[in-house]
Amino acid sequence: MKNVIVLIILLSICVLSHAQFNTVTPSSSIYKIREKKDISKIEQPDSTAINREPLSENSSKWIQQYLSVSYPLDRMVVNSPYGMRRDPFTGKRKQHNGIDFHARNDEVYAMMQGDVVKVGQDKQSGIFAILRHGNYTVSYCHLSSVLVKTGSKVKAGEVVAITGNSGKSTGEHLHLGVKCDGKYVNPNILLQYIKEVREEE
Repeated sequence: MKNVIVLIILLSICVLSHAQFNTVTPSSSIYKIREKKDISKIEQPDSTAINREPLSENSSKWIQQYLSVSYPLDRMVVNSPYGMRRDPFTGKRKQHNGIDFHARNDEVYAMMQGDVVKVGQDKQSGIFAILRHGNYTVSYCHLSSVLVKTGSKVKAGEVVAITGNSGKSTGEHLHLGVKCDGKYVNPNILLQYIKEVREEE
């Protein structure tokens, strides 16, 4: 009888410890980047080919939805977030109207379909490109070069520029600024939208 009770207790401990380990989930970053190549390789199959079928309407819709948004960089590491910070040049606290991302001669992508509003260069932003997506405008600053022209249309994921260190900058990075109806907002609004669209699909 003692052996049976001991056996039951041991089995209970094993089951509980197993359940405990199964409930542990790793934390994930807010910006979970997926390889662009994974989705771009999906092509509409040739319906006349042997043993092949065309993509279903749902699959085609899923691909279109996934491709309707893009992160601005393949790898996104935040150097300086949106909001109040100590200005690196003056040392005084000042509003930072965008997010600075670590970059090293990286391709910059249009986040959604839209229009190129302005391409230019000034002392503050350096070489920059401004894109409009509905009520939002997105500015990419401190670039080394811009690959689109003012007035041109862009698709989500299209390469629009290469990161750099132009203008008033302490080192190479991408400054991402977002305005809604002409007022600066936290770029996380659009980045979170992109994240949700991709996770939903």
